Amino acid sequence: MGKAKSPRRVADNEALAVGTTIRGSAQKLNLVAELIRGKKAEEALNILAFSKRAMAKDASKVLASAIANAENNHNLDVDALVVAEASVGKSITMKRFHTRGRGKSTRILKPFSKLRIVVREEEEA
Repeated sequence: MGKAKSPRRVADNEALAVGTTIRGSAQKLNLVAELIRGKKAEEALNILAFSKRAMAKDASKVLASAIANAENNHNLDVDALVVAEASVGKSITMKRFHTRGRGKSTRILKPFSKLRIVVREEEEA
């Protein structure tokens, strides 16, 4: 008897990868995610590789993971993959203190973000 298999969270022609703790604000990560939404997977990797934004490196890792999941776990054709979804959300926030003059201190917030990328296999028309 083993553990009951949970249903897939995405369709049969899709694969998913999630980056849970990407250092930086969700707003900045969303600017990077906008660059790749709806693009072909290979083109999206190239866009991220040449982007100036620092978070593009982390987004590229998540996209590469989604492509690898599609190929190895779901037997999808890598050349027909399209970025169907690239959603961004808040994760944890580290709180730090910075000492200031006159015996005071201020709070420093160091946010983390989540990135969820879904790639879909589409038949080329």
